[in-house]
Amino acid sequence: MAILVYIENIAGAFKKSGYEAVSYAKAIGDATGQPVTALSIGKVDAASLENIGRYGVNKVIEVNTEQLHQFVNQAYAAVIAEVAKSIQATTIILSNSFSGKGLAPRIAAKLDAALADGAIILPIIKGDAWEIKKSAFSGKAIATQELTAPVKVIALTPNTIEAVEAPTTVEIETFQPQVAAADLSTVVKDIVQATDKIPLPEANIVVSAGRGLKGPENWGIIEELANVLGAATACSKPVSDAGWRPHEEHVGQTGLAVSPNLYIAIGISGAIQHLAGVSSSKTIVVINNDPEAPFFKVADYGIVGDAFDIVPKLIDAFKAYKNH
Repeated sequence: MAILVYIENIAGAFKKSGYEAVSYAKAIGDATGQPVTALSIGKVDAASLENIGRYGVNKVIEVNTEQLHQFVNQAYAAVIAEVAKSIQATTIILSNSFSGKGLAPRIAAKLDAALADGAIILPIIKGDAWEIKKSAFSGKAIATQELTAPVKVIALTPNTIEAVEAPTTVEIETFQPQVAAADLSTVVKDIVQATDKIPLPEANIVVSAGRGLKGPENWGIIEELANVLGAATACSKPVSDAGWRPHEEHVGQTGLAVSPNLYIAIGISGAIQHLAGVSSSKTIVVINNDPEAPFFKVADYGIVGDAFDIVPKLIDAFKAYKNH
């Protein structure tokens, strides 16, 4: 019995959500007495692989087959399942990222495993039965699943578990998978990133704005506030529909779901479709000139006033604090 944790990388750099998954796996390993092995697929340098040891995992399996340098859903799922079988892993953990949402059900099917996607806390372990809490109904509720199958696949929601350092030495082992031709029938030839900014699902802080900004020409104050805070920028659906901001910044029920430590909503009324994508945020700050805006009902902190007056003052205050 062992635990396998898959760590996702982009262009050779491990994602923060991957380290969160490692810490999650380490905590389960400590509770169950099972060893934890990390798995990396793709081209990652040795220093990055050894860095996994900072989070308490002392064995890393590296799959660096050239045909797998770009993410291929069906092929990656097959490799993860093959590695899991080779080390007799009964628990497979990965991030519930965009890629993870496609991988987790495939892996579970290949291993005849129970699946919990979108886990938000550590499982309650009662022998072979594990209780997993996950967000449901676009974050409006929390569901409890019980996994009783011998093999379990858990996909962890990003930003719900802190990546905790527990440095140890690392042994790196190379694995050569048997990749079927059918699993490579559709391959990704190239990936062009739309931006070099912080990816929304990875961000600890998100600064988001809506129609209250009145037009795309006013977005400079949102970007400046985000830069000062080291945050990602986001927007409401009407804003992306109008072409003011790119669609990859749209958060909400039909856009991205985010769970940052801090979500700042500026000039967004707070329709239920938008709240569905941000309700998992740990702290929500709302700035709106309408005191009856629905967003205030779910906000931890609210400021009633004109964004064009308040946001520049916040920028100045944060700059002064950072330079203090």
